[in-house]
Amino acid sequence: MQNILVVDDDPTVAEVVTGYLERAGYTVARAADGPGALEAAGERWPDLVVLDLMLPGMDGLEVCRRLRGRGPVPVIMLTARGDEDDRILGLETGADDYVTKPFSPRELVLRVESVLRRGRAAGDADPGGPVLGCAGITVDPAARRVTKNGVEIGLTLREFDLLLHLMRHRGLAIGRERLMQEVWGWDFGDLSTVTVHVRRLRGKIEDDPARPRLIHTVWGVGYRFDAPAEPEPERPSASARASDGQPDRRSGGGVPGEGTDPAEGA
Repeated sequence: MQNILVVDDDPTVAEVVTGYLERAGYTVARAADGPGALEAAGERWPDLVVLDLMLPGMDGLEVCRRLRGRGPVPVIMLTARGDEDDRILGLETGADDYVTKPFSPRELVLRVESVLRRGRAAGDADPGGPVLGCAGITVDPAARRVTKNGVEIGLTLREFDLLLHLMRHRGLAIGRERLMQEVWGWDFGDLSTVTVHVRRLRGKIEDDPARPRLIHTVWGVGYRFDAPAEPEPERPSASARASDGQPDRRSGGGVPGEGTDPAEGA
């Protein structure tokens, strides 16, 4: 039986969420603030955290950071408003999903099941998958390890799955709807979730995230992972060719008959 930690300072919300999760078969621990959440997680590490963004004292973002500092754990963030900035802030902090208040407890249970199912699928993935490499980025599916030029990069569960999916379909443009279905396992949800995770991923693997050369935006479609284009070699100038003993054909020197108009000899 999987353990869920619910962190919300509103006792009514916490009680309703707890009741629905327990009826769905989960063991639920509750906390009303950040310190209480960290203490509860220390007593029994949760399989997933339902975390309110607006907490007294230590807000949900700081709680998420501290929990992630202790170890990997999926987080579903509860936001008090439908403001896109709140949602993006939660996702950029590393939340795996978010639900806007007021919300349907049944939908929250579905989100919990989806995030946990995706985590189990990642853990049960075929360890025989080949190691993938492109432009200095190496992804080892069995070890769930990513390196850039030999240096390991720390990715969240969802960032790793997104990068692996894009690299397995290298050179193909993949829509955000398809990414949400195949990476998140959702048939519903805000597509900005994909956008934010792509931005976070670029910030970790690109040399210049503002000018990405690996994860390309395909306007009107989605994203494509591909190797950066190699710069064309510079062609030597006429003076350089002459210094190397190569004739400058534009001047008519060198080999007789080259670089001259045949009519001039008539």
